[in-house]
Amino acid sequence: MTGPTGRNFAVVTGASSGIGYELAKQFVQNGYDVLMTAEDEGIEQAAADLRRDGQHEVVTVRADLATFDGVEELYAAILATGRPVDAIAINAGRGIGGDFVSQTDLREELNVIDVNVTSTVHLAKRVLPDLVARGAGRVLFTSSIASMMPGTYQAVYNASKSFVQSFAEALRNELKDTGVTVTALMPGPTDTNFFHRAEMDDTKVGASEKDDPAVVAKQGFEALMKGEEKVVAGSVKTKVQAAASKVMPDSAKAQMHRKMAEPGSGE
Repeated sequence: MTGPTGRNFAVVTGASSGIGYELAKQFVQNGYDVLMTAEDEGIEQAAADLRRDGQHEVVTVRADLATFDGVEELYAAILATGRPVDAIAINAGRGIGGDFVSQTDLREELNVIDVNVTSTVHLAKRVLPDLVARGAGRVLFTSSIASMMPGTYQAVYNASKSFVQSFAEALRNELKDTGVTVTALMPGPTDTNFFHRAEMDDTKVGASEKDDPAVVAKQGFEALMKGEEKVVAGSVKTKVQAAASKVMPDSAKAQMHRKMAEPGSGE
């Protein structure tokens, strides 16, 4: 369904940089108007970059989705556009690395849960009823191949992504007869500021070559448009790693993750 501009309307969270920005770019390049949100001031420059063609409406909401009020502010802004949401990419997320017992801060760990889990449930609870009422819409949840393995030295992050993956797949089944599709985007290590913000620059995974966020977003967008259940996005290496995770025992995956994420392993 098109709005006043004659174009479809999409919402993207965590859109100031990385995969979120590239997802917003995919929507614009494919004829959508976009509402972009993030907590940092970079969201304004990101939106300005996407407005350069002068043909698409790109609006921003600066909100901290780790808070209840931040999600409510975003939903109010969506309603204020007066436009039905044709697609939404619930992408905002963050991580923290380190030994859970001795190196990570409780407030940081809880913030990971607030962003990755609580805000995802909260926003979905607000937006999905509107889509179901219309009988149409596409939802993309950014999960991760981390959802498939115990996250040694990223214990809370991987657990949060396991939640998102399970949540997305359950909603997909619940909504299978509603006209609303749900797709899970599962990137591997991607070249964004994620590892720096997670304090993982000195880890093997933090120091290694990573996937291009533009490639990840393009593959995610295409899967969303096809209504696919999930997509492991990125390089062949990432797809092989995900395939191997399906058959490896959890203990082996935990040890493999330890080698990648252990502090100092990248030095």
